[in-house]
Amino acid sequence: MIDSRRIVLGIIISTAIGAFAYYRGSLSGSGWLGAIITGTLTFGFGGWAHGASLVFFFVSSTMWSRLRKHQKSDLDRTMFEKGSRRDIWQALANGGIAAVACLCGSLWPEFLLQWNACFVGAMATVAADTWATELGVLAKRPPRLITTFKSVPRGTSGAISSFGTLATTLGAMAVGIIYSGSTAIFTTTPVIVAFIGVATVAGVIGSLSDSLMGATVQRRFAGRSGLTEQSFASDGTRLPLVFGWRWMNNDAVNFISSLIGALVAVGLICVIN
Repeated sequence: MIDSRRIVLGIIISTAIGAFAYYRGSLSGSGWLGAIITGTLTFGFGGWAHGASLVFFFVSSTMWSRLRKHQKSDLDRTMFEKGSRRDIWQALANGGIAAVACLCGSLWPEFLLQWNACFVGAMATVAADTWATELGVLAKRPPRLITTFKSVPRGTSGAISSFGTLATTLGAMAVGIIYSGSTAIFTTTPVIVAFIGVATVAGVIGSLSDSLMGATVQRRFAGRSGLTEQSFASDGTRLPLVFGWRWMNNDAVNFISSLIGALVAVGLICVIN
């Protein structure tokens, strides 16, 4: 059921949170717009449990991105395609699938359980991947490429580590806990504890699929200091593509992996139910 008052409230809440994030430097101007779009759909059509999960993802990812930021600054400048200030494409890549799931849950409530699973799986995946990225680069030992298990530099797309995998699992599980706990607080719907397990499994699988794409098809360019996700040098010179598909940037990888996590969650909830 579509509630116009809740949609208006979603616009107000997402605009306010986006404004604060923009002021703190976590979002660009376009990222603020992306936050309003995803936040409005999530709050307005999903509800408080969905909104709480989205806020948790945003707050936790922002917090981890600021942790030991000085250690990550070199990676932001030389390897990562974008810095910690998210733009609209990052916002849509991370929250788009979850937001659409909320909209579809309102339009087709007879499949609400499946749409909620879709939301949880997508949100667990992006949280798991973000936690793994932001915390994994701080590990003492260098990571290993998921396809060959050879040691690679920190920040390499497709790299995994035991510390990063632990962060992946905890991030996915945390989304399941927040969603289930918020469901108990904000709605009269019986808590589906299975969603914690669903979120954990779907989030880990989705995050690992992100790493697999990062190691095989995500684009990388020849930078002055080695391979980089950045397509332009600091002086504006276009860098040559040496690996992956030209259209498969980090945002595309995040979007596809969140879709995979969502589909895994739907499959799991159908089996359980």
